[in-house]
Amino acid sequence: MDPYTIFAEIIAGRAPASKVYEDDDVLAFMDIRPLTPGHLLVVPKMAARSLAELDPAIGGKLFQVGQRLAAALRASEVGCDGVNFFLADGVTAGQEVFHVHLHVIPRTAGDGFGLRARPTHPRRADLDYLATSIRGALNR
Repeated sequence: MDPYTIFAEIIAGRAPASKVYEDDDVLAFMDIRPLTPGHLLVVPKMAARSLAELDPAIGGKLFQVGQRLAAALRASEVGCDGVNFFLADGVTAGQEVFHVHLHVIPRTAGDGFGLRARPTHPRRADLDYLATSIRGALNR
């Protein structure tokens, strides 16, 4: 992992952050480029550029903390109606900072944020083929 990411600097206390939650494993703070008001980031304190490098227990904890934060967002002055979680793993997925991080994005009607992709409608045989391939990869 690049020890000089902005998230590593925040974790080490060398860069400012508006912290919301912290424990021995994770840190949550306000995103400085929020998609909506109250947008949070949850980062592991351990070094992990990608999900492949992340300890699964810590990965689970990211989502546990995200779940608590979602409830807090709803109960806070943010007062959102919903919450999206987003985690980009790799350049093609949109990852910009190479330290795993979970976005917790509060949602309100008309906030302008949303998925813009259109779903496809593959044949069942194609779905079955890919499912077999994925199952095989799980067993390696």
